Parts: sequence; structure tokens; C-alpha cells
Amino acid sequence: MSRAVVEGRLLGSGAAARVVVDGGRVASVESIDDAEGLPWIAPGLVDLQVNGYAGIDFNTTPLATDDVKKAVRLLLSQGVTTVFPTVITNGDEAIEASMRSIAAACREDALTGSCVGGIHLEGPFLSPVDGSRGAHEAAYVRAPDWDAYLRWQEAAEGRIRILTMSPEWDGAADFISRVARTGTIVSIGHTAATPEQIREAVQAGARMSTHLGNAAQLMLPRHPNYIWEQLAADELTACVIPDGFHLPDSVLKVFLRAKAGRIALVSDAVYLSGLAPGAYRTHIGGDVVLTPEGRLHLASNPKLLAGSAQMLVEGVGRLAERGLCTLDEAWALASAAPAEASGLEGGVGTLSPGSPADLVLFRLDGARVRIEEVYKNGTSRFRQNGIGSSGSA
Repeated sequence: MSRAVVEGRLLGSGAAARVVVDGGRVASVESIDDAEGLPWIAPGLVDLQVNGYAGIDFNTTPLATDDVKKAVRLLLSQGVTTVFPTVITNGDEAIEASMRSIAAACREDALTGSCVGGIHLEGPFLSPVDGSRGAHEAAYVRAPDWDAYLRWQEAAEGRIRILTMSPEWDGAADFISRVARTGTIVSIGHTAATPEQIREAVQAGARMSTHLGNAAQLMLPRHPNYIWEQLAADELTACVIPDGFHLPDSVLKVFLRAKAGRIALVSDAVYLSGLAPGAYRTHIGGDVVLTPEGRLHLASNPKLLAGSAQMLVEGVGRLAERGLCTLDEAWALASAAPAEASGLEGGVGTLSPGSPADLVLFRLDGARVRIEEVYKNGTSRFRQNGIGSSGSA
């Protein structure tokens, strides 16, 4: 790998700096004289939940390995340098096939392999209850099955890093314990579990909450309920969708305060993200509608969302624009926080000597982040209109 030099303002301090890259990692961060026109520099974003992007769906059957590689490259243009392709509720063979395709893409292509932090399996061990099940197909929802999980993990070549499931099933705590011992992170989601079942899941090793506050019944008791119980569990990192549609600002504000140090942003983007508004038919939820405002909902019930059509970087900008946190705080929630929650090591999601040289150079248009250049492991992988600030030495 070549040696590179990137100059800009460090997000957070605002200090002008030169980032020296060697061997795919940050060798040093040096102060330089201030200069007009420097872009901002921040670590690459880490998205733990991406169903697809720009017309490519990780849940298409069959899923072409070339599509996986293409999606990873397109996501780099959105500042996502580490992605968790998300495979959702489906038949056993379809899930296995998706796992094989993603694993093959990682094996065949070095860039894809370096960008994929792991696979997120969301389902099929979810709640069958309407509302909690969300847009997942009821016909494929099932009780936890250890043998099925092992088959899918084998097909994924060990890359399943996150499993979203509901602990309301009989024997769920034992299943969670077994999965957690393999190193896969169990995340509670799409659940109608009792508070007691939530607590048992945490004791068994569950460590995350998938899009907390969503995929829930429209009517819940004031208390107790499964949202409060997850919010109160210090062991759980709450993953939330900051697009402005999944959670109102008041809820996001409370979550940010209550889960300080244990919260991460995710996009939950589906393949419609980046496409024009309109009516579409998808694997998850069937007929859906993407509004001009970017809200994605079930055609049969506009109250129920069917994933997100916005990228993580948009959510980061939105949190800052709404005054829920500063831009550098929001960025950390989409980089360092998800990297830590998913167990990624080696400084992923940070910008400091020794960390991977996954860098995003951008400018601000009001609160909107406009990405100019993206580096993965010290190599420039995206440059907007040829604009960037880099050199080699």
C-alpha cells in the first residue's frame, strides 16, 4: 500500500491537520497552518444495518456476488467504509443462499472483504405479533432453531456477526446464550416479549437492541413494556434510525440521554434508498410506497414503516440540524459507537495513529454533509467531481 497525505480540518476540534497514511493505517496526525478552503476530515461511517442501496437488494434471490461488490462500492460514496449487509426473514434455503453470495463476494474481492464488517441476520426468529413483526413476512417467522443458525453461519463462512431475534419464544434464553458464546452479537428486536423475558435475554448475553422504538405494537401499556425495559438495560446498546420518520425528535432526545455511551445510529436502508419516489414491490413487506419526503411505508398500512430510504450520513446531518447533538457527536454515534458495539477492533470508526485509514472528506452546506472524497484503508475509493485533498509520498 502506498503512503498518502490527506489535509483538512478535524471534525470536533476544527484544527487544521495533515493525516499521514502508511500501510493502510493512520501513521500520524500532524498540526498544520490554517488555510482557507480545507475540507472536514472524519473517520469512515460504520453501518450495522443495510438491506441494500441504489436498486441492489441483499435479500434478492438469487443474489449475485457482483451486486454485493457493486453495492459496497456505491456505499463508499455515502461515507460508509464498514457495512453489515442485512439478510432478513425468509425461507431457510433463501437465507442460506444469501449468506453464500455475500461470503463469496468477500472472498473474491479484497475491497468487499475489507468493507464488510460482518453480516447482520435480522430474523427469522422474530415475534409473530402484528406490529412487532413489522414488515417481515409472517409465513417465514419461526422459533429459534440452533441447527438452522449453524447452517447459515457455515454458509456465511463465519461472517454472521449480529443476530436480531425476539426473546419471547420458549427456550430463547438458552438459545441466546449459545449464540453469544460463538461470538455473534445477539440483538433484541421485532419483539413482543415481556419485561421478564427481556431481562432474561440480557442475562443470557443479548447486548444490542435493533432499531429501538420501532417494530412495535401500535398500542402498548404505559409501563412496563419491552421498550422501557431495553432502555433501562445498561448492557444493551440501542441502535436507532435517525431519519426523522422512525422516531420523533422528542424520543430521540430521550434515547440519547438515557443511553449515553450505549447508543449507535443505523440507516436500516433498503434497496430503494437512492431511487426516485413511487410505488414499489419488495421482498420485505411486499407493496411499499416511497414518498417525496423520503418516508417508506407499507402500501396496505401507511402507519407501518417498511425500512428506511435514507443513508446514514443524512441521519447524522439531521441530528445536528435539529439540535439533538453536535455534528461531531452525531458522527461518532455513526462510526466509533457502532464499531464498538459490534466488537470491531483495531480502531475502526476512529481517526488516530494506528487506526485504519478509513477517511471521509466533506464540506457543509448548512447542516447537510456533502462528501467530496472517501478513503478505505488509505486508498481513495470515491472522489466527487475530481475534488479532493490528497497526495502521495
